Formats: sequence, C-alpha cells, structure tokens
Amino acid sequence: MAETRVGVVGAGIVGLAIARGLALARPGLRVTVLDKEDRVAAHQTGHNSGVVHAGLYYAPGSLKATLCRRGIGLLKGFCADRNLPYVECGKLVVARDAAELGALEEIERRATANGVPGLRRLTGGALTEIEPHATGVAALHSPTTAIVDFPAVARAFAQDVTDAGGEVRLGFEVVRIGRAGDRVTAASPHEELTLDRLVICAGLHSDRVARLAGDSPAPAIIPFRGEYYRLVPSRTDLVRGLIYPVPDPRYPFLGVHFTRRVDGGVDIGPNAVLALAREGYRRRDVRPADLWDTIRWPGFRRLARQHWRTGARELYGSAVKRAFVAEARSFVPELTTTDVTPAPAGVRAQAVDPDGSLVDDFRIGHLGPITTIRNAPSPAATSSLAIAEHVMKRLL
Repeated sequence: MAETRVGVVGAGIVGLAIARGLALARPGLRVTVLDKEDRVAAHQTGHNSGVVHAGLYYAPGSLKATLCRRGIGLLKGFCADRNLPYVECGKLVVARDAAELGALEEIERRATANGVPGLRRLTGGALTEIEPHATGVAALHSPTTAIVDFPAVARAFAQDVTDAGGEVRLGFEVVRIGRAGDRVTAASPHEELTLDRLVICAGLHSDRVARLAGDSPAPAIIPFRGEYYRLVPSRTDLVRGLIYPVPDPRYPFLGVHFTRRVDGGVDIGPNAVLALAREGYRRRDVRPADLWDTIRWPGFRRLARQHWRTGARELYGSAVKRAFVAEARSFVPELTTTDVTPAPAGVRAQAVDPDGSLVDDFRIGHLGPITTIRNAPSPAATSSLAIAEHVMKRLL
C-alpha cells in the first residue's frame, strides 16, 4: 500500500494535536509538521493564560461548546498519563452590580445546557467563601475549571508525533502552496514537499496561509495584543483560583480577570488593544506590512467605526497603569498599583468577517485535500484534542 503523506502547517497546540492524532491513528501515515519558528508553541500557545475552560460561555450546539466539553476530558486524561500539572482551582464569574445579573443568568443557562458540572450560583456573601478577597453582588462558581502548562502539553504532543514516526520541521516557512490533481505541494524558500493532504493551523497567519492554498480572503486575522500585570509574590494570596468578570456579550474577549498559574503566580488581564504587528508582543513592535493588511481590511474599518469608544477605553487602560488596576480592583478592592508588576503579553488571532463581525465560533473549511482552520481562539487550547478528532473524521 502506498504511503499517505500529510502535512500540518503550524506547531501550535492545535496543529500538534492534529498531527499527533494522525500519527497515532494509522500505520503508514507519514505526518510532517511545518513551522517557521525554531521551537514549538512559539506564539499563541506559548503566550496562553493556561486556563482549561469548562464551557461556560459558548452557545449550546456550537463547535466551541461541543469541542470544549469533549476536549476538557481528553486533556485531563492526557495530563494525568504524562504527569503534567492539571489543577482544578475553580473559577468565579462575578457580577459586580445588579446590572450584570441578567448576563450572569445567561452564562448559567449556557453552562447548564453545555453540561458543565458542579455549577453553583452564589450570593455576594457566599462568594467570599471561595475567594475571600473578592467582592460582588452574585457569582457563578465552576469548580472544574482548571489550569495547566499549555506549552508543556504542546511539547508532549510534538514528542508523540516523532515517537510515532512523524516529523516536526522547524524553520520551515511555508511561502507557496500548490495543487496538482489530488496532490498538494508546500514549499519554503528552499524546499518543496509533495503531500496527499494538508492541514493549515497557522494561527496568527492562518488567513495568509489559507489564501496561499486558494481559499477566500475572509475572514481576515486582526491581531489584538492582550497585556497583563502579575501580582508580586507577597500578594498572591489575594486570589485562590480564577476570578472573571461577566463578559460583554458584544465581544469574544472576556475582560480583565485574575488567573492563577501552575507555577503559583497570579496574572491580571488581559486587555485587548490592536497590535501593530501580527507578532506584536510589545508596544514598540510595528510591522508596516501587517498594519497595512489590518487597515485595508473592510471588516476592520467597520469594526473600528462601530466600537471606537471601547477601543479608546482599552488603549487608556494600556497606557495608564492605575486605570488598568482600577478595573481589576472592582473585583478585588484590596489591590493597589504597588501589588503588581508587568507580565508578558500575548496576541490573539481574531478573525473578522468583511461586515465587521468578530468571528466567535471555530471556523474550519475544506478545499479538496486541504483543510483550513481559519479561526481557533480560546478555548482552542482546551479543545485541541477534540479539534483533532473533529478534523481527523474528514481526513481518515
């Protein structure tokens, strides 16, 4: 039987999960992961908050909802098998005032429909039993929401790929994709590979790589930098687990929140400000080609016109530390500006449709032998093994 060759563009956690699933699924399947960086998990996976989402927010029946709930079980089992940290520290979604109670009820409705276990609705006084330093009029407690080390999980996925006879080709930037009948070619500036199937999981560059394969321009990726502060070690006792706001239903961003990490630290954030480069982790990171791609996308211009006030507020919080901390202090009143220090930022690959809509659900498409993952934001890391199952049903 002829060997089947499958390429996966992108060595983030989703691409590696798909490659792992394929490599383990069938003998004789030759899997090659291609990534332009010199290490796996270099971008979104490596700048992830580490939260394993339980499925509270997502529309019942959506890919996010179904794959998150499936993925959390698979990920928990994988971490147990590999002796990787998996800490069910729990999450409180806190309503600060009566105006947020309706949205909190909607989250509870969705979470219940999605089968999130152990949910409890708490009054303002009862929530302090979970988080003694937090304040609010009510909260929803999800005890099974967990934290992990996603870069470590990604490295374990990569090891499984190579152990199963696959290959992780780092330093291989895909600049050209071609099709000849049922075959696909993926080329770097120096080499060309011939494949039977290709899966594109290119994260911050997913739209560009998909267009190389002949896919449509939409949706386009607009990069949003998420900036964080971190509690100084002497103040990490302010937070036991995860404290989240009731999110604004207009946006897929969850708002500034408190996240305990597996190393014991606590991060505060992120905000959401436009990044001036696809890999713009610092304010000074500017790449004119990336910025031009953002500005010329009609969806971005429509988005900016509709939501410029929110954007201005996020920019103010980015520029003024006391404003950022004031937002966080609305959940933990004891917090002061001296309690925090800057922490590394991340960049979210947010897909935006031409009409200015922020794409919320996972978006996975197919072009003959090519599969394109055009939108895979949070909870993609949580869902990675379930996304792999979903994609593999089409490939095998």
